[in-house]
Amino acid sequence: MTTRANIRLIAYSNELVNGETVYISSNCLPIKASYFEPAGHSFHDVALKLRGYYEEENVADDNENFAKDKETEYMQSSDSYSSKGKKKSGDKAAQQDHYALLGLGHLRYLATEDQIRKSYRETALKHHPDKQAALLLGEETEVAKQAKKDEIENRFKAIQEAYEVLMDPTRRRIYDSTDEFDDEIPTDCSPQDFFKVFGPAFMRNGRWSVSQPIPTLGDDNTPLKEVDVFYDFWFAFKSWREFPHEDEYDLEQAESRDHKRWMERQNAKLSEKARKEEHARIRSLVDNAYKRDPRILRRKETLKAEKQKKKEAKFMAKKLQEEEAARIAEENRRKKEEEDKLAAEAASNQKKLKEKEKKLLRKERTRLRTISTTVVSNSLLNLSQDDVENICMSLDMLQLRSLCDDMEQKEGDSQSQAELLKHAVNADHIQKDGVVKVNDSQQNGSIKVKVNGSVTKSNFEKKEKPWGKEEIELLRKGIAKYPKGTSRRWEVISEYIGTGRSVEEILKATKTVLLQKPDSAKAFDSFLEKRKPAVTISSPLTTREEVVGVLSTSTSTPTRPDVTQPKPSQDVDKVEPVGSSSDQDVWSSVQETAQVQALKTFPKETNQRWERVAAAVPGKTVNQCKKQFALLKERFRNTKK
Repeated sequence: MTTRANIRLIAYSNELVNGETVYISSNCLPIKASYFEPAGHSFHDVALKLRGYYEEENVADDNENFAKDKETEYMQSSDSYSSKGKKKSGDKAAQQDHYALLGLGHLRYLATEDQIRKSYRETALKHHPDKQAALLLGEETEVAKQAKKDEIENRFKAIQEAYEVLMDPTRRRIYDSTDEFDDEIPTDCSPQDFFKVFGPAFMRNGRWSVSQPIPTLGDDNTPLKEVDVFYDFWFAFKSWREFPHEDEYDLEQAESRDHKRWMERQNAKLSEKARKEEHARIRSLVDNAYKRDPRILRRKETLKAEKQKKKEAKFMAKKLQEEEAARIAEENRRKKEEEDKLAAEAASNQKKLKEKEKKLLRKERTRLRTISTTVVSNSLLNLSQDDVENICMSLDMLQLRSLCDDMEQKEGDSQSQAELLKHAVNADHIQKDGVVKVNDSQQNGSIKVKVNGSVTKSNFEKKEKPWGKEEIELLRKGIAKYPKGTSRRWEVISEYIGTGRSVEEILKATKTVLLQKPDSAKAFDSFLEKRKPAVTISSPLTTREEVVGVLSTSTSTPTRPDVTQPKPSQDVDKVEPVGSSSDQDVWSSVQETAQVQALKTFPKETNQRWERVAAAVPGKTVNQCKKQFALLKERFRNTKK
């Protein structure tokens, strides 16, 4: 637009003659009515245009472009948002101090809503442009007045903006997060200055805590329980601090809901790194304080001392236990050595005593032989040297000494000495006879009579009770049920058998009875015991009447042990001979099959083969089985021909 130098005066146009409605302004030409009336800056622009200060540019081209844009409708993608709604780095909202504008610089983030509202009313009333109009009179030029007026209006707008920001919780949180703050973390200090250095740091960073009020660091006399609560709070610290980025998007400028969500996601990505750094900063503050807290250090030293004390006590207890065990082992060793020494001494004394007794016994025997020389040489009372030797062997030392003393008292009287010897010989024979009688009455040999009349028990073996089949089977099952490694295995097996067998008998049976091979002669008997009962034949051809006293075919033919032989007094004529009827020669298929199976089971070399075959075939005798075998043999030969 170009500016005109002359100013046209207001004049009426011809449109007033037509009677149409017109709007007349004091500083512009009349304009046509429109749907919207210009106001504010637009009013001044229109007025200046009407007065000719500005030339209209290609308004038609702009209108055409606007029409084209209006006709074109499309959905905007996320790429179209990349350059829209970004905040300017030099924005006034980021530069001005809202708290200072409202007179709350001394409170700042601690100011409440009531305080903000009250301060805003006072400040807005004080700095309202209408209240500041008197300041314009002090300016001499129009330019100065306009500048002063702009300054007053800008200050009032800043106050309004500060009030809007501080009354909105979200915007105020963002503003407080960007407010001036000391992020420095103390790293080292002396133990005496710990509370002076770290106390203010925790109080300063506590403003970002979601949970309020925050616990205090305390002093050196604070209980450990409160200290643990303090550090637990800070180790789980949650901050509400925001980290707006220079390139973040202004959510108020979002064109749609999707655009706003996209802005939020982009802003979250920009602030994520700053959040992690803030978390690391707070954690380093807590770690540094925890490492240097004198209360924590004292507790660690106390716990370490207690642990060391317990370790030493455990070591001493173990050492005392080992020493006690060594002392007990040493005492047992000494005790055993003393017992062995006493036993050796007792054995030595016993040996010496026996040697002494043997020596005295030989001496008394020699003495008796010497005294009885005269009696033996003269053969008084038919005494011989053998009788003297028998007396020497049968009597003990005291008896020999008593006999020798009696004979010495009657020295010179050979007859009296001979009578004493004869009496001793007779007494020896009587004692021997008594021993023989006792041995005969006690067949098991459990009692014997000594020469001096004392009774002792001798070793003997009882006749063992034979093992039955049931006991052997129980023994096999018991050995299988209780294998090696079972506690008190053989006692348990003895109780399992339940027949009163001792452990020695069971051990002997495992080496003898269980290792015996089955007797082939008794194989048939075991077969009969284990064989299933014969199939009952209901056919009349194989049925016969049971008669008491079955006839035997001949005296030479062996009979089954379970068949009752007829007595001589029985009436044999009333019984029909076996095989006399033609029905007995008829064989059923079951009987033939049983005979063939029995012939395979009992080969030629089997003892009592035909008796066993006949027992296996139901309803047939030995002769009938032999005849049937001959017929089968003949049929087989005929088929070959």
